[in-house]
Amino acid sequence: MGAGLVLAGRYRLSETIGRGGMGKVWRAHDETLGRTVAVKELTAGQYVSEADRIVLHARTKKEARAAARITHPAVVTVHDVLEHDDRPWIVMQYVDGPSLAEATKAAENGRIDPCEAARIGLHVLGALRAAHAAGVLHRDVKPGNVLLARDGRVLLTDFGIAAIEGDSTITRTGELVGSIDFLAPERVRGADPGPASDLWSLGATLYTAVEGGSPFRRSSPISTMQAVVTEEPPPAEHAGALAPVITALLRKDPADRPGAAEAERMLIEAMEGRTPVAAQAYVPTRSVPEQELKAVRGALDTADGAGSAADAEHRGTSGTRNTKSTKKQQVAGYAGGGSGTSDGHVTGGGGTSRWRRAVLVVVLAAVVGAGAGFAAMRYADTAGDGGDGGDGTPTAGASVSPSPSAKDRRDGWERVTDPEGFSLLVPKGWKRQMDGDQIDYTPDNGRHRIRISIDRSPDFENPYMHMLDVEKGLRKRLPQYDRIHLKQNTFRDQQESCLWEFTWLEKQNHPGRRHAIDQVYYADDGTEYAVYMSSPEEDWATTREQFDIVLQGWRPAEG
Repeated sequence: MGAGLVLAGRYRLSETIGRGGMGKVWRAHDETLGRTVAVKELTAGQYVSEADRIVLHARTKKEARAAARITHPAVVTVHDVLEHDDRPWIVMQYVDGPSLAEATKAAENGRIDPCEAARIGLHVLGALRAAHAAGVLHRDVKPGNVLLARDGRVLLTDFGIAAIEGDSTITRTGELVGSIDFLAPERVRGADPGPASDLWSLGATLYTAVEGGSPFRRSSPISTMQAVVTEEPPPAEHAGALAPVITALLRKDPADRPGAAEAERMLIEAMEGRTPVAAQAYVPTRSVPEQELKAVRGALDTADGAGSAADAEHRGTSGTRNTKSTKKQQVAGYAGGGSGTSDGHVTGGGGTSRWRRAVLVVVLAAVVGAGAGFAAMRYADTAGDGGDGGDGTPTAGASVSPSPSAKDRRDGWERVTDPEGFSLLVPKGWKRQMDGDQIDYTPDNGRHRIRISIDRSPDFENPYMHMLDVEKGLRKRLPQYDRIHLKQNTFRDQQESCLWEFTWLEKQNHPGRRHAIDQVYYADDGTEYAVYMSSPEEDWATTREQFDIVLQGWRPAEG
């Protein structure tokens, strides 16, 4: 078996890109659809008994079934399962980028920055929540199974030993599967794993990323298992604000670990460089008064009202996501022009539970998202003019809703109904322009502009995290980019909206310091809208007042 082999008449193997105890992964070309894929070859069965071979083949097929049940941007997609040479092969989404294990080794000092590790952890947590909701436990979360795409995405792969509710157990009694130093203590003791077991493995993964080494690996498998069960991890000296989160996830008793929603909130705070207060309750060396914890949790349940209208007006309130096509355009604009602007606001996780919403609002003064794709379009006003797109940052608890009394009676403003079905108030004399899928209203060819982005089938759970991903790439492309804020807010009663505000130095069209703000939210019909404005910095006071009027007069398309 080697390069050039064609599987199922369509998948041509090219080169090995990964190898492990169970098999190896090939880069391959799908000659039917003309795309690059990853193909997992099971090799371990060649060297075991027939009985063990049957178990291994069943396990491989189970991996495909497990991954196929999960639909999430942070889970590697399984395209196909086929039989060749009496063995199963899995055809998967190809991810262009290293694993977290490889990235850690290649990083300066052999460690990942704590804020970046927290961002990665949020994506992995989102994937795990989707898996758990589908009745799937991963059971082998480790740095080698976390893939870091070059466009900023984070994906979880290798559900090869996943347990699916309702399936008979593949492994034999007493058999321990998984990477030993990333196994939760209850699994080492032989107890049935649950979602908390995957969260423990996430904690060990994050520790390894920020410290450059596994917390429990010892000189032998037995001593490693003993350390997992009986020893506390060494202090995470390089983890910064992420340290107490790691400690919380690595509690020995699964009942003592934070749940997914609480872990998400903690990771969001750590990603923003703030030490999570609630995480201190899990740190054995520090005692947190119950009154302090109650205050934090109470705030999480009532965080809707944080911040004032005046604060929102002066600081900006907008978060934004881009449609899939928009992202491509916007990122291209930044790369080509070197001066696009984009700010992505991502909210953590899917976003239906009250606790989760509250958590994100307080933690970021807003919520977290997860994804990548929709945000790009708004960020660059245009690909051709160097982009002055931006996104605004939601202020904590800020809520903007239409004011009927003022909606259509403002001097110098007029209501326009766009061909896309939405309507809004624009200053008189501002005209509609199109740049690809970008819808702009401007009086001076983009020097001052309103931009509307639409995604009628969004596939991202969390606007805030999504925008953070977009921002990460744009920071490298926008000269002197400076985030003012990137937060979650409440817009039109949607509590998981995003607001992003930032500035940058424009060097192409309309050169000079520019300022932008972006509000992103989901309408009742599921459509994702981003309402964005940008202008020269010296005109920002007027533009900020105009932005409030635009938001107050905003009406999404009906139906």
